[in-house]
Amino acid sequence: MLAPPRAPTELTLLPEAPASKPPRRRGRLGWRRARRVALAAAALCLIPALVSYARALAQPSNSSLGIRTVEWMRDNGARGLITQVESLYYSLTAPATGGPALRALPKLPGAVSASGTKRPPKRYYRPRRIRPLIHPALAGEGVWHSTFAAGGSRPPVLVTSFRPDPAYPGLVAGVAWIDHARTSTWLYPGRLEPGVPLASRGPAEVPPRLRSRLVATFNSGFKLSDSGGGFAEGGHTYAPMKGGVATLLRYRDGRTDIVAWSGGPDVGQGIVFARQNLPLIVNHGQANPNLSNGPEWGATLGNAVRVWRSAVGVDRRRDLIYAAANDQTVGSLAQIMIHAGAVRAMELDINSYWTSFITYGERGARGAANLLSSMARSPERYLTPDDRDFFAVYVR
Repeated sequence: MLAPPRAPTELTLLPEAPASKPPRRRGRLGWRRARRVALAAAALCLIPALVSYARALAQPSNSSLGIRTVEWMRDNGARGLITQVESLYYSLTAPATGGPALRALPKLPGAVSASGTKRPPKRYYRPRRIRPLIHPALAGEGVWHSTFAAGGSRPPVLVTSFRPDPAYPGLVAGVAWIDHARTSTWLYPGRLEPGVPLASRGPAEVPPRLRSRLVATFNSGFKLSDSGGGFAEGGHTYAPMKGGVATLLRYRDGRTDIVAWSGGPDVGQGIVFARQNLPLIVNHGQANPNLSNGPEWGATLGNAVRVWRSAVGVDRRRDLIYAAANDQTVGSLAQIMIHAGAVRAMELDINSYWTSFITYGERGARGAANLLSSMARSPERYLTPDDRDFFAVYVR
């Protein structure tokens, strides 16, 4: 028999899975658009900074690209960041107390003859040997040397070096003494500093016509934007003088002095030039009692960081004394000046790139030599246009 036919099988239709939604292209496009707008806005914000940076680099300058970049950043909102980085670096590289003692002092590049403690035949005044602070003393420590071959028995500039701190026997300070009776000192603006409008910036170097009498040059103070001090040149005040601030000045009668400014904002008729920089670090032969407290002693680094520092002072005869050394605080710098005979002194510029004292052994600015061989800049520095203002010393 034939089997009965089967009933047709019913197909069960499953509900269709919901179709996947298409990607939200509108949202993605919106995010991309927002990102592009943000990048464009950032680029627009950067354009003024890039233009400013390009203009800074386009200016004539004898500073390295790195220095100009750091200076531009410092002047355009990154001062705090630069200060923190510098402070960290100098803290990590600061010398440890103690350490190996020197066996000999580094040679003074500009010394042309050792003067010792002997008096010249005509008994012109010469400063006494700087008393060594570490014993036994090294050969020649604190002994003055002439730098100008034509100076004769009355040299206009003398230089020496000594170890200023028994706790750091490897540190050496260089000191220069300038006879005010045999020399005249002048201030020259640099190409970029002081950063105020001037009637004329002049050559920004030692004028060639005056180099036959040139015996020394040395660095000036902080940028005015850092120190807030005054600046006067050629009898005209370009940045107002501030009361109580240390001032290196020249009177119209030829005298040069360092004082705490007590006049008004204008230098007046009797002063040829005046350069201010922070309060005095030495007054009446004593260190300023606020050296360990105030932030003003290093506008970029403060008072306690050990870096290259420089200072200029006057002794009891009003002869100029310049000193510079690496790894100094402002307090230790003041002690160097006091030990060298200064009764008043002011801090000048700091950091290895800005610290220079240069002597010239022969007429015509020949035989240029740094005070210390460890100074970073070329001894030809002020014989070509320089960015910073500086001082030049001429034999009368």
